[in-house]
Amino acid sequence: MRRLDPSLPIFNLQTMEARMSDSLFTDRLLATLSTAFGVIATLLAAIGLYGVMSYAVARRRKEIGVRMALGADAGQVQRMVLGEISVMAAAGIVIGLGAAIGLGELVKSALFGMSPLDPIALIGAVVLLSAVIFVAGWVPARKASRIEPLRALRAE
Repeated sequence: MRRLDPSLPIFNLQTMEARMSDSLFTDRLLATLSTAFGVIATLLAAIGLYGVMSYAVARRRKEIGVRMALGADAGQVQRMVLGEISVMAAAGIVIGLGAAIGLGELVKSALFGMSPLDPIALIGAVVLLSAVIFVAGWVPARKASRIEPLRALRAE
């Protein structure tokens, strides 16, 4: 530029990569914050599910003790508790997928190179949330399977 016109003022000189990085800063910040809020929401949901199922197992301690006294083994009790969690998980996933599909058009402009109905992203979310739900429900199911029938029947 100096060879073409030495009197021309040059300021804020940047490479194209730096200019592109600066222009995408807001989008990257939004993506990072969205990811952080998503992780926090998933952890809170897992903690909440764990708490609800632990409370349900504690309230049903006597019933579980009777079932075990009548011949139910630990695996059956675990399947019973995990079955209840599966029903809640299925309802939540169906509602969440419906909301994601319905509201996907609102965030379409923020998705670069992706469709709001991207099957890989939706399936990935379902698999990840199912794994989180299973892990959050497995601990109360395991506790339920270790209830001693005699102690549960004597309690209260």
